[in-house]
Amino acid sequence: MKWKKFKIKTVTDAEDIIISTLYDIGLEGAQIEDKVPLTAMEKEQMFVDILPDGPEDDGIAYLSFFVEEAEDGTLTVNGEEKTEEEILSQVKEELESLRMFCEIGEGSIAVDETEDIDWINNWKKYFKQFYVDDILIIPSWEEVKEEDKDKMIIHIDPGTAFGTGMHETTQLCIRQLKKYVTPETELLDVGTGSGILSIIALKMGAKHAVGTDLDPCAVPAVEENKEVNGIIPESFDMMIGNIIDDKEVQDKVGYGCYDIVVANILADVLVPLTPVIVNQMKPGAVYITSGIIDDKEPTVVDAVKAAGLEILEVTYQGEWVSVTARKQA
Repeated sequence: MKWKKFKIKTVTDAEDIIISTLYDIGLEGAQIEDKVPLTAMEKEQMFVDILPDGPEDDGIAYLSFFVEEAEDGTLTVNGEEKTEEEILSQVKEELESLRMFCEIGEGSIAVDETEDIDWINNWKKYFKQFYVDDILIIPSWEEVKEEDKDKMIIHIDPGTAFGTGMHETTQLCIRQLKKYVTPETELLDVGTGSGILSIIALKMGAKHAVGTDLDPCAVPAVEENKEVNGIIPESFDMMIGNIIDDKEVQDKVGYGCYDIVVANILADVLVPLTPVIVNQMKPGAVYITSGIIDDKEPTVVDAVKAAGLEILEVTYQGEWVSVTARKQA
């Protein structure tokens, strides 16, 4: 299958209205390229990985729309066959109409042809099985080799939204969980994403896990990964919402009932999270944090100490840091 790509040069302020307008004529799934910095909320919703500072926003945006192309060169939009010229004419007409009442910038349209692309699954070729010490983490679509069948095996399918466990911050958390999980462990996993940390803890023998996340996509991701790893459904519960400032989420998660809290998220989120999450921890509970770039270590350590927790250990992998602490017994 081939696709025609219609790429519009515009300005960032016009992104939403152009996408909405062209959606009405059957062009869906816009790919957006711009230099707009991530908002604080967008950073919170990312699963751990921290992007470097990007180039300064120049106000320019490129919107690409992909239309399926048949072997005979015809294009299909909303189930109707159209020529490239017909689509171009319609897009130009819509852009000129928008230009009458809002700034859309250059508004030029470039047309290109691209080969068959599976945007949803193409990333999978980069995710291969790997070890974290003696734990084998393997994509759900790969077969376990005979020589690996006696290992602890974690099948994971992060979907398109969450981490795989390959990132250093996740591996730092896994190694800390290995030190502290017991058969009596009640675990709270803040920013659970694909559920990998909770699933590993449960496979290590933890009694029960609760995961929280801001992204509703975490629910199906966790359910799929629970099933493929043979996790008893009632041993791992998921909740969507911001535990930092949502009293309803805090109440549902519960107070004073967790032996371990693991939070593999951004340092800037750990600072406001820490004084809140101590209320969910039992006396003597362990707090494992990561997602901390090395120059943010003092900030997180100070926040942990200010919340009345005792620093047990600070561990490192590459430029990433994990801070582990304990609540007073």
